Amino acid sequence: MSTFQNNKSANSENPVEKYPKPPFPDQKQEVPGLESKMQPKADHGEKSYKGSGKLTGKKAIITGGDSGIGRAVAIAFAREGADVLISYLSEHEDAKETAKYVEEAGRKAVLVPGDISEEEQCKQIINRALEEFGQIDILVNNAAYQMAHESLQEITSEELDHTFKTNIYAMFYLCKAAEPHLKPGSTVINTTSVNAYKPSPSLVAYAATKGAIQNFTASLGQLWAEKGIRVNCVAPGPIWTPLVASTMPPDRVKTFGQDVPLKRAGQPAELAPVYVLLASNDSSYMTSSTVQVTGGTPTI
Repeated sequence: MSTFQNNKSANSENPVEKYPKPPFPDQKQEVPGLESKMQPKADHGEKSYKGSGKLTGKKAIITGGDSGIGRAVAIAFAREGADVLISYLSEHEDAKETAKYVEEAGRKAVLVPGDISEEEQCKQIINRALEEFGQIDILVNNAAYQMAHESLQEITSEELDHTFKTNIYAMFYLCKAAEPHLKPGSTVINTTSVNAYKPSPSLVAYAATKGAIQNFTASLGQLWAEKGIRVNCVAPGPIWTPLVASTMPPDRVKTFGQDVPLKRAGQPAELAPVYVLLASNDSSYMTSSTVQVTGGTPTI
């Protein structure tokens, strides 16, 4: 066997065995959940992600940047050379931990707590980024609210309203406030979900917003194409984040991810490179697109 073949074999990883598989330990958290209480701990690329300067000099906003996918994206963006504004609700310790990784990469981290379901908060996020960075190159609309229910009767009008305001209204608020400041080459990346294609019956409100996000992305990408501003989205499958343990019944948390072809939940670190691709010049011919990271779940 050649040296090349030996090295290739040594560096290959079986994706089925790469991360923990269910059953997971019994656990329940209060909404919105904390990284420190996750069992097992999620991987955000803290030890593995290595940058190569793809985002040098860029300035990014990430909503829901304190934990989960948002934390993994913040770490990757910083290691690729971007300064990062981390928008989050109220998880101050998680947000500080994410900021620590950004700063360890030699980049600037700005923490902005607050509820993005309010338009004024979204405007403040954009204004703060301009004050701190002088420009906005990347907007990642990642924050979301979900709650599992076994009956439609359990979903209050107030919860439906809050879900839509957090997941889709905030995206509209942020994009509208950012538009005058986005220059050609800027990018917007929205987090949709496999639920946009294969909606879960226990996530009626959440799944509806994720379908809306994908549609919003496709429309906005076309609308802004002539401006040279690209808009894409990522559709994750089941990803191991605090949202899972804080919004789903314990029995579903225990078996989370077992139904996908890879037989496990995905880790935030497995999403971050896709966001880097969409934020970088490597994806210059991609707009209005959805990149699916579903563990093998078909979306057609």
